[in-house]
Amino acid sequence: ENTALAADAAGHHDPIAEVLLPLIAILLTAKLGGAIFERLGFPAVLGELVGGVILGNLVLVNPTWNFFEPLRMAPPKSYSAIAVDSLARLGVIVLLFEVGLESSIKKMARVGVSSFMVAVLGVITPFLLGYGASSIFVKQIHPELAAIVPAGFSLHYIHLFVGAVLCATSVGITARVFKDMGELQTEEAQIILGAAVIDDVLGLMVLAIVSGVVSSAVFGQPLALGAVFRLVGILVLFLGGTLVLGSFLVPHFMKQASRLQTSGMMLVSALVFAFAVAYLADSVGLAPIVGAFAAGLLLEKVHFRDFGADVQIEDLIRPVSTFLVPIFFVMMGIQVRLETFGNASVLGLAAALTVAAVLGKQACAFGVIGKGLNRWCVGIGMIPRGEVGLIFASIGMSMNIIGPGVYSALVIMIILTSLMAPPLLALVIKHSDKCAMQSG
Repeated sequence: ENTALAADAAGHHDPIAEVLLPLIAILLTAKLGGAIFERLGFPAVLGELVGGVILGNLVLVNPTWNFFEPLRMAPPKSYSAIAVDSLARLGVIVLLFEVGLESSIKKMARVGVSSFMVAVLGVITPFLLGYGASSIFVKQIHPELAAIVPAGFSLHYIHLFVGAVLCATSVGITARVFKDMGELQTEEAQIILGAAVIDDVLGLMVLAIVSGVVSSAVFGQPLALGAVFRLVGILVLFLGGTLVLGSFLVPHFMKQASRLQTSGMMLVSALVFAFAVAYLADSVGLAPIVGAFAAGLLLEKVHFRDFGADVQIEDLIRPVSTFLVPIFFVMMGIQVRLETFGNASVLGLAAALTVAAVLGKQACAFGVIGKGLNRWCVGIGMIPRGEVGLIFASIGMSMNIIGPGVYSALVIMIILTSLMAPPLLALVIKHSDKCAMQSG
């Protein structure tokens, strides 16, 4: 009998054990990489990304170290890969919900003409330059995409997606530099922070339209102007409908939720709302992140007053995002295949995209209205692509639109723009302050 029990125990295998090991490695890598990069004065997200690149490419050091290969498959096949991939996708939804919570419609209306012009120029110019860079270097459809698309599928769709990735701006990096230098209240900083909110909305709109057009093309539906207008209509109706209907429904939903006097209700009700709007976005053909962002925009402090809590919703969500969001960034690093850089065209594309990303955001300087403002400061402050660019690139990978080579080039561009912006911005601010002192 004892022998039978021992045999049962030896044969017992809980599938969750397969998920725990990669999770341990990913979370430790995220925290270690984040700590190192923060100590060097860079955002933690870059450390998480670089840590992921190292994990994913251990197989190049020793072919037997292929522990993370299942996580690189698209779509994931093994139980552990599906579980980790799902956690990473949840992380993106929570991240965009947080971004929405930190933004507000009132703030967007207040920022003025300069911020709006900076945001519009900062979306259109990089999109066009990114499309141009891709059309020069990307000359063939990668095998995974070629296997599923109809014969007449055009490379223009890939170029459109690359252009969309370049639209994104991540000014968290810029805001940190302004804060560290005591310049956060300057007009230039306020223009950039205001433009960032509008840039997020415009970037998500571009992503929704481009991904809709491209996915239609993958299934053999020709690009028609009517289809584009239909997508724009769906997007505007969804965002407008969510914001208008939500402004009436959210107070009632939150009031009813607050009556359930149980621990954690404030956090759960906020997350349920975010997930519900993300699901609605997906059901009308938009990316779930668009819904998560809209949910965050809708929720304001006033909606949580009935809970009688002495903490803000952002503080409650932070532990959830601390766990989930780094999984996404490490996973994005794991997808980078360093062997693709043996191909000169991938290196060329990475260089061209970086130049396009930098020059494209310098056009923002022309959107600054007013005398005595440092236009270079605004242009450089809009350079970093950071997490938003990564989210766009990951959607392209999951749709099989961009292959490993193009994805690796985009990640290099995102890393370089995020690394170069802080020292350049600090230099321009110091020079501007010196000029102001001399003229004073």
